[in-house]
Amino acid sequence: MSDSRSPTGDPAQTLDIRFTGSGSEYFRIWIVNLLLTLITFTLYWPFARARRLAYFQNNTLVGRDPLGFHGDPWKMFRGYLLMLLFGVSYWAVSNFAPALAWLPLLVLAVLWPALWRASLQFRLRNTSWRGVRMAFEGDLKGAYLCMLPFLIPVLAIGLVIALVAAGAEDSAAGAMFAAATGLIVLAMSAMSPWLLARIKRYQHGGYAFAQERTQLEAGTGAFYGFSFRVGGVSLLCTVLLAGLGGIVAAMAGSLAGAAVIALPFLLALGYLVFPLVLMPYTTSRLQNLLWSNTRSRRIHFDSQLKFVPLMKLTAKNWLFIALTLGLYWPFAKVHTARMRLEAIDIAVQGDVNAWLAQAQGGDKGILGDAAGDFFGIDMGL
Repeated sequence: MSDSRSPTGDPAQTLDIRFTGSGSEYFRIWIVNLLLTLITFTLYWPFARARRLAYFQNNTLVGRDPLGFHGDPWKMFRGYLLMLLFGVSYWAVSNFAPALAWLPLLVLAVLWPALWRASLQFRLRNTSWRGVRMAFEGDLKGAYLCMLPFLIPVLAIGLVIALVAAGAEDSAAGAMFAAATGLIVLAMSAMSPWLLARIKRYQHGGYAFAQERTQLEAGTGAFYGFSFRVGGVSLLCTVLLAGLGGIVAAMAGSLAGAAVIALPFLLALGYLVFPLVLMPYTTSRLQNLLWSNTRSRRIHFDSQLKFVPLMKLTAKNWLFIALTLGLYWPFAKVHTARMRLEAIDIAVQGDVNAWLAQAQGGDKGILGDAAGDFFGIDMGL
């Protein structure tokens, strides 16, 4: 933690983030969580998740003080049961009334913004630093407005499915479904950077701590630039794979030999190149874009996560996970968390102790927390 002076004369300090967890410690938590989750047919999952969150947050030091996690696993368990009930309902409708299979998806699409907001509220309100709870202050209206462009195509696809189900014998219905789905997918692909900007602007604009509330200052153009760069890296990987395939085919000699040798080679290489190159590039660039542009009046985040070190770490993690038949997974999680967290610095203007407010209580958003975890959506860092 370093001190300096801001241009206004107020004392400024940089709070480094350090992660003190170890792979061996987390392995013991992970293996117990895994066994109990399997034995209880996933009913232990919310308790396992609470232990995991507590471990990672208690070992995340901002300045010299760790984060705290205060989530009640029993409340998370009740939310998990509700989401499990929804999943069972969807399975039952899909199997016994296929024509109505779109109905649970429609209900989920309508409720999802509220569940997502509740997930953010639950996670932040159960996270503390120096005894002060954090908060998420994004309103319900804002959640629906930022998600609205997603809801419209979902509703459109649901309508098309209903029409196709009603005229299952009509071949024109299938053609209409394919055409409508194709147009929706193209439109969503073109709009995806704009949609990502809307969602992240709402999410990063709702984080609150003490009297501070953050905002995301990155414009929509920055997200289109990010998407174009990711697309360029993906295209480069594709071209390299095609070139290598051509070389292998040329070395094979005959066309028959090329087909036998080149195709498995390309498939195996594709499974390695895209996850080991594209995923670390996307992760590093997106983290830097979001957190380097997240700030409040007296707090400014900065992220300098490097692509090449993250790619090397990802390759190492995957290699050892394969060699140990998955047992290296908790070590990989710890190493990745350390690299991502320690790439972030927090610049604070003024005396932190002077403007820390009283902790905000209340545990809300239990169902939303389960929904966020069930569908892979969480605040993250």
